[in-house]
Amino acid sequence: MTTILVITKAPIPGHAKTRLCPPCTPEQAAALAEAALRDTLEAATSVTGTETVVVLDGPRGAWLPSGVSVIPQRGEGLDERIAAAFCDAGGAALLIGMDTPQVSPSLLAGAIDTLVGPDVDAVIGRAEDGGWWACGLRRPDPMAFIGVPMSTPWTCESQRRRLHSLGLNVGELPRLRDVDTFDDAVVVADAAPQTHFARTVDALMIEPAAAGSEA
Repeated sequence: MTTILVITKAPIPGHAKTRLCPPCTPEQAAALAEAALRDTLEAATSVTGTETVVVLDGPRGAWLPSGVSVIPQRGEGLDERIAAAFCDAGGAALLIGMDTPQVSPSLLAGAIDTLVGPDVDAVIGRAEDGGWWACGLRRPDPMAFIGVPMSTPWTCESQRRRLHSLGLNVGELPRLRDVDTFDDAVVVADAAPQTHFARTVDALMIEPAAAGSEA
């Protein structure tokens, strides 16, 4: 069985999606983080033949669906935490964050089909900012991630080179836009209007007008 690892910070103010501030308040950023996490987990848990595991930094909350396993993040930098998550999974796994709430069950299922297909050892999906939104391994290997620079415009290329340097055949996944800024949030919400995330963005965008009408 393939594991879908969702690596995330708990959606609490001042802890999650802090790059949305400003224009968001810490509370608004946390609300967007929780909505994105709900969408991501709904998509992940809808993929048949897989197990969803949340790799968590922070406390559990009401956003966590029943039946979803949780393991703590381990390590110092993000590279170490990702490597530890794959080792904890112990087998074929696809890791995603909660920055792409537009992700769908069919997209994740396709990523896993590619990962477990013939002549593929790993998969990677480039994000539009130069990072990656998903990465998968058939077998865990800490050296696939340790030392790879994270959160840079060249992270995906660095990660791809590392995978190739280990002799892995890498399958490519579709490119997605992840949510780092509020402009990203608006674009992603427009592209996926049916999501919890889009409804939360819409609510935040009408708050100033609603407040003005009450004055």
